[in-house]
Amino acid sequence: MRSIVGCLKPLAWAWLLLYFLNVPLAFAADNAAAGDSPAQVMQQFNKSANKRDERTISDHRKQQIMFIMGIALLIFIATTVSLGIAMVVFAKPVFVAHMIFAGFSLTLAIAHAIVAIVWFFPK
Repeated sequence: MRSIVGCLKPLAWAWLLLYFLNVPLAFAADNAAAGDSPAQVMQQFNKSANKRDERTISDHRKQQIMFIMGIALLIFIATTVSLGIAMVVFAKPVFVAHMIFAGFSLTLAIAHAIVAIVWFFPK
């Protein structure tokens, strides 16, 4: 049994080596057969990148989204403050909830700022 396994190891390594050498060659042959040179691929990519996206958002819709994000941010901040007051003044055990809402507030504040800069920063 041991001699059979000893014979199969080199065969397995040879097969793996041939497989991994053949795969890139097969892809190169497919690309050569299709006639796609790297320059042609880049030209096609640039053409598609230069086309204007049909799904543009109007400024009014952008303002609505920013307004909704701002309202949610104010609610998260008010909840965080309320939980902080409840924790400090009334000795309620709400530290975990306070920290969760603080994380939500911070995340939404960062997202709100990024969206505002991307959408409304003068170009």
